[in-house]
Amino acid sequence: MLNKITVVGAGNVGATAAQRLAEQELARAVVLVDVIEGVPQGKALDQWESAPIEGFDTRVVGANDYGPAAGSELVVVTAGIARKPGMSRDDLVRTNADIVKQVSQEIKRHCPNAIVVLVSNPLDVMCWVTKQVTGFPRERVFGMAGVLDTARYRAFLAEALDVSVEDVQAMVLGGHGDTMVPLISYTTVSGVPVTQLLDRSTLDKIVERTRNGGAEIVAFLKTGSAYYAPSAAVVQMVAAIARDKKRVLPCAAWLEGEYGLSGIYCGVPCKLGRKGLEQILEVKLAAEEQAALKKSADAVKETMAAVKL
Repeated sequence: MLNKITVVGAGNVGATAAQRLAEQELARAVVLVDVIEGVPQGKALDQWESAPIEGFDTRVVGANDYGPAAGSELVVVTAGIARKPGMSRDDLVRTNADIVKQVSQEIKRHCPNAIVVLVSNPLDVMCWVTKQVTGFPRERVFGMAGVLDTARYRAFLAEALDVSVEDVQAMVLGGHGDTMVPLISYTTVSGVPVTQLLDRSTLDKIVERTRNGGAEIVAFLKTGSAYYAPSAAVVQMVAAIARDKKRVLPCAAWLEGEYGLSGIYCGVPCKLGRKGLEQILEVKLAAEEQAALKKSADAVKETMAAVKL
């Protein structure tokens, strides 16, 4: 258990993550920070009042400033805006980069020793902004994308095979977006290669659905985006860190030559423990998977180019 975790952004993802963190008692206190007056305070109070029913003692508090967040060992960043009609992707990147830059400055000032887990989109670029602004080492700045994308991939496979999601082992690498790379060659069902259970055409359709997983939900909701699965994904990462589990999870990590890539954030297998990102695991990829990973990294670099720090 940590002493204090801060969640920045009290929207659907942030507020739901705060509730899950409290319910799992991953810290003695969870601080929910947001710029909108009253929103983090109201949501935090509502969550704390659920404690006697849910049976957790983690204290949840809300704030519009970072004073209560001071000394947090871990910070989850969900702040940012959703893309609006008529807004270009570059406009979205620049707007969210400005928001995440301000958040990062506050984290550096109030939580200088924190591990920072990014959820804000576009994810890989927002991780880079945070690393640049805070000056924190890569071990303490990484992002949630692969865990969510992998969960979607596993859910769709379990549905197609009519098996438990618990028995589907898989991993999705690359950037968080259309160029993500589900590793079919490493996908198994209780150790059985998925290629022995599903034909390639079916697998390709599942891969495509995974890549469009967020857009599919947005199309249904119309005025919002996913938050149950994203919040669950980031809490799984936080749990691995808080409990020093040494879990191997796909995360957006700063690469320094791994997989032939450098100077970018990209989704790769990471070992998470109490020190944060404790190891990047390099696995042998099929030629088409390696090519797809490079294509995904190139897309991240293009997006980075739109940001001026």
